[in-house]
Amino acid sequence: MNERHLKRLEFDRVKERLAGYAASEPGRELALNLSPLGDIDDINDALSRVTEGREVLRLEPSARLDGWNDVRDQARRCSRGGVLEPLELWHVLQTLTASRLIASFFRERQGKYTRLSEIAFGLGDFREAEKKISGAILPGGEISDRASEKLFSLRRRIVSTQQRVKEKLDSIIKSTAYQKYLQDPIVTIREARYVVPVKLEYRAQVPGIVHDQSASGATLFIEPMPVVEANNEVRTLMVEEKQEVARILQELSAAVGAVADDLLYALEILGLLDFIMACARYSESLDALAPLVVPGARLDIRKGRHPLLPGKAVPISIHLGESFDMLVVTGPNTGGKTVALKTVGLMVVMAHAGLHLPADEGTAIGMYNEVFVDVGDEQSIEQSLSTFSSHMSNIVGILSRAESGSLVLLDELGAGTDPDEGAALAQAILDRLRELGAATVATTHYGELKNYAFAGERVENASVEFDPETLRPTYRLLIGRPGQSNAFEIAQRLGLEETVVQQARGYLTAEQREIADLMRDLEKARVQAERERDEVTKLRREAEEFRKEYQSLAEKIRSRRDEVISKAVAESRELVRRTRRETDYLVEELKTSLKEESSRTRDATIGDARRQLKKLQAELDQKAPEGERHTDTQPPEVVRPGDEVFIPRYGQHGTVLEAPDRDGSVHVQVGMIRMTINRTELRESAGKKIQKQETGTRKLVQQKARDVSTRLDLRGARVEDALEEVEKYLDDAVLAGLPVVYLVHGKGTGALRSAVQQLLREHPRVSFYRLGEQGEGGSGITVAELT
Repeated sequence: MNERHLKRLEFDRVKERLAGYAASEPGRELALNLSPLGDIDDINDALSRVTEGREVLRLEPSARLDGWNDVRDQARRCSRGGVLEPLELWHVLQTLTASRLIASFFRERQGKYTRLSEIAFGLGDFREAEKKISGAILPGGEISDRASEKLFSLRRRIVSTQQRVKEKLDSIIKSTAYQKYLQDPIVTIREARYVVPVKLEYRAQVPGIVHDQSASGATLFIEPMPVVEANNEVRTLMVEEKQEVARILQELSAAVGAVADDLLYALEILGLLDFIMACARYSESLDALAPLVVPGARLDIRKGRHPLLPGKAVPISIHLGESFDMLVVTGPNTGGKTVALKTVGLMVVMAHAGLHLPADEGTAIGMYNEVFVDVGDEQSIEQSLSTFSSHMSNIVGILSRAESGSLVLLDELGAGTDPDEGAALAQAILDRLRELGAATVATTHYGELKNYAFAGERVENASVEFDPETLRPTYRLLIGRPGQSNAFEIAQRLGLEETVVQQARGYLTAEQREIADLMRDLEKARVQAERERDEVTKLRREAEEFRKEYQSLAEKIRSRRDEVISKAVAESRELVRRTRRETDYLVEELKTSLKEESSRTRDATIGDARRQLKKLQAELDQKAPEGERHTDTQPPEVVRPGDEVFIPRYGQHGTVLEAPDRDGSVHVQVGMIRMTINRTELRESAGKKIQKQETGTRKLVQQKARDVSTRLDLRGARVEDALEEVEKYLDDAVLAGLPVVYLVHGKGTGALRSAVQQLLREHPRVSFYRLGEQGEGGSGITVAELT
């Protein structure tokens, strides 16, 4: 796209703001050089990258994707054999470390950030160079003493020799023989050698080498002869140290030079990642989102906001390319026509450049091959500096290049000349653009263009809204309604005398006044209708919220009711079971007491009691909630492992563990309890089969319930092994839901029995234990009850 047209849309200002979110110079360069893309796949890929960047900001707020430096110049110098300074090597080290950490970050999250991980995959492996530099360079760019063994030895010798010099000089300045010759009892340095300040008149009394003189000339800085040799040694060692440092820097720079090409490529990738994250941060600041990029020359902007306007910009909604390809926008000055025009252009350009748009979800941008803009002679949103000549110069260039698939944005079309000629020229220009097949949005004041939009095929009117009560613009764009200039109202609001305004109205024809009044009344009616519609929408939304809240409350009440009923039924069933046991006991007593009575009378009495209990049980079942009722009075025809069944006697659901035995007994798992019950006492549950995809815990429970025996034989085992086996066995037994277990330890010496019982005494899931009774194994077995 033409750079001049992009500048008229102020896309350069968008890029400057985007560059402000970049953390590196390469990232800023990419932002400032950003331009629209021409391929729909490239655009969608760029938008997806920014979307992943937003996800990183949202899900990984503490992620460090910066911390590196722009060391492109240093890498190029090293590739040519140059030597870097210690601080430069420190910057290179920071970059190598950051590259490794960023590559590791995305490698660990390949599934979450696919596109960013693909980019980061190109970051090279610089661990060898990183290790060399980190072992020699300290933070801030200092050479480490451990950079080499020789450097370490030299620096130790320098410190030792300097200490000897200082000690010698300290003895001199503290000597009573020398104190009167010294200006001050201190040791200082001149020309990298240790000296003492001597009064000028005592120069002969302190033999040595003069290195400096004070500004007043009264003090000489003399290196006493006793330390000259030691100072010479220090200088020699320092020269050797400097040479060793130069050698180390040369070696480290060569290591950087060896990976210079890979480092430069890594810097390109780091710059691209920084640019993508800058786009993500800019998107976040605008509360923007990725638009739908669709083929064809069309657009549908939903509540789009101009990204450069300060504060909360009024959003506009506009569509083009479906039922019409040309939109003529009319309305008063300062109403927001130019802002709307630039918003449309910026939305298209930003989307083509891979940037998120400050608009609502569902915004779609088509593939325009070019965007042409005429908003005056480089005019800004705040100023109107266009002239007829500048307009025509731009339009001539646009007409020579526009074609099908182009988007043309024209501000104040035909302005700056005679109104009649300007309107005629504007219509001819629009005709030409229609012939070329270019999508067009044009703003104007001319009433003739309103009629043109009414009569033209695939041409639509639009206007910027003007509040008829406050006489102020609302900056909303209304498609399908022509606008009014409202010149008289605006002039009066700005302070023009009413008599002058009325006189101006008098110059209008009666027909013009009637049309103006009619348009004004229609606008008031439209505003009132929209307000009422908004109120109805609000009330409908509130009613829907109340409905949902009521449904949720009703569901909670029903759930609570079923819970209360289920609890009451369970308690009632327990009461019935307890009553049945008592009744059975009473029946036995009754049988005994009725021995002298006839058999028929006795059986009739017992039968009446049992019928009363069955009647009570049936009444309780009828009171159970829907989920607990089981109207099937017949047992299931076929019972297979895995079937879910209901046990009316206990009011519980269970899972069949094994196929029925020959005598009809079925092993059923009810919660943590395994029980054996006759098939005739089972009923089909509402959910016949358990889902095949069972949880690991449920599978484990069922497996344990099938495999764990109620008896564990420990005879012949060592105490330590036996206790370990008992621990594991108790865990399995609890998991299988066994209420009682039998531990066979034999009689023997009693040591194993004592150890087992000590373990049972401390075990949290053992509620009671005892020695076996007659028929159970006596003292050779311990019986434990589990909770």
